[in-house]
Formats: sequence, structure tokens, C-alpha cells
Amino acid sequence: METELAAAYERCRELHREHGRTYYLATRLLPAWKRRHVHALYGFTRYADEIVDRTESRPSAERAAVLTEWSGRFLAGLRGEPVDDPLLPAVLHTIAVFDLDLDDFEKFLRSMAMDLTVTSYPTYSDLLEYMEGSAAVIGTMMLPILESSDPAAAREPARQLGNAFQLTNFIRDVAEDLDRGRIYLPEEHLAEFGVTRRMLREGVATPAIKALIKAEVARAREHYALAAPGIPLLEPASQACMRTAFQLYGGILDEIEAIDYDVFGRRATVPNRRRAAVAVRSLLTRPGTPVHLAA
Repeated sequence: METELAAAYERCRELHREHGRTYYLATRLLPAWKRRHVHALYGFTRYADEIVDRTESRPSAERAAVLTEWSGRFLAGLRGEPVDDPLLPAVLHTIAVFDLDLDDFEKFLRSMAMDLTVTSYPTYSDLLEYMEGSAAVIGTMMLPILESSDPAAAREPARQLGNAFQLTNFIRDVAEDLDRGRIYLPEEHLAEFGVTRRMLREGVATPAIKALIKAEVARAREHYALAAPGIPLLEPASQACMRTAFQLYGGILDEIEAIDYDVFGRRATVPNRRRAAVAVRSLLTRPGTPVHLAA
């Protein structure tokens, strides 16, 4: 049993290292005993995302069946039944150790299922409803692991940070998401700037598209601002990790600005030198110090 559990945690860590470079770097700043639990949550969310996004050659109904079957194994594990899966034992163990809210996991799986049928969102409110399960609940899953001096006060900032991170990904990955037949920029925002889905598919950063992306960057930064007060409330040993993640994900928005909002030309990434500098600066920052995006 212990061997199986250790292997599941290692599989989650491998997924995290391979697919979540920025977050993986930040997680290395956590106390060792916390890291594997963060890897477990990342592995859970990433594997579900892989089912939805990395099996595009399969019909939607077939992908839905795979997601349903895997979700069923997870729910069976929650009921105490034996689970034959390479990573779920780690997730189930983490849930038990921290008594995580199972409703968050149900919301997450519901949003993943939406990605199989929903290709666009008419309004920002509609997108936020999707993000409730795909992003905000990640913050509340993480909070018990990170620990806080005031969990009630830290809860909404944690949710906002989940939203901020995901909006950053949506803005950066417009072209990639379009290749999958989806767009996460609300239709009402496209209409406001006179941008159509066809224009986005053409992959040319016209003045209208750049204006749209600029507005989305500003909107994402509003979520970072709402998230910032929660980081000084975290347990001191967790703050360097989340300061780093906050700055590096927010730094992707800086890189999008630096390429003049052309999200088609190249993928916006934070240079390795800046990544290392942010991590060191976060380690040296006194716990409780307010956090904000770099100017």
C-alpha cells in the first residue's frame, strides 16, 4: 500500500514538472512535506484536462465516456473502495489528510465535462460560472495545504488567484484553444471591439484584436489585485511559494504587453533569469509583507 501511494505521488509530481513549469518552480519553495500534496492536486486537475484536451482524435462522446469512467473511479475511491489508478491514490490520500471539501472536486469535474460540449461563453458572467469549477475551487482546495492564520479571510483571495491564473492562460493561449475549437474570451467582449471568431482564427493581431487583448490583460490584473491580500495571511512557510507563483503568472501579462498584445506571433513566457530572480526575492521577503504585481 505504501509503495503504491508513493508511486502515485511520484506520478503526480512528474505531471506537475512536465506540464506546470511555473507552478512547479514555485512549489519547490514549500516545505518538503507540503509539496507532494500540491503535486497531487495538480496531477488530479492535469489528468482530467488531458482526457479532455489531449484525446482530440476521439469523438466527443468517447472522451466524455473516458472522463465519466475516471470520475467514477475517483468517486469510488472516496467511498473507500479499492482504486486501480496510477495517481488517484495520492489525490485520495491528500483529500483525507486535509479533509478537503468534496464539493470543490465535483465542481471541477463538472467544468471539465463542459469543455467537451461548450465552445464559447456569451458573457463574462457565463465564463466566471465555468471558472468557478475550473479555477476558483483550485484556490479553496489549496488553502488547507498552504494553511492560513485567517482561513475565512483568505478564502476569497485564494479563489480570485485561481481565476487570475486561469485568465492569464486564456489570454496567452487564444490560438491554442482555437485549435481545439474553443474560445474563452467572452462573446460580449469580442463584440465590444468588433472582433469575430473568424478574425481570431486568421491569426493576425489586428489593432482591434490588440485592443481586445489589452482589455483582457487589464481585467486579469483586477483579479490579481483581489487575490493579493490573501498571500500575507498564509502560513509563513507557504508565502514564498505563492509570492513566486503570483509574480510569475502575473509576469506573463507583462510579456504579452512586451510583444504588443500579439498572442499569435509567439507564446508569451517569462525569461528564466526573471523566474530565478523572483524566486530568490520571494524567499528573502519578510512574511506578512504585502504582495503586488511588479511595475
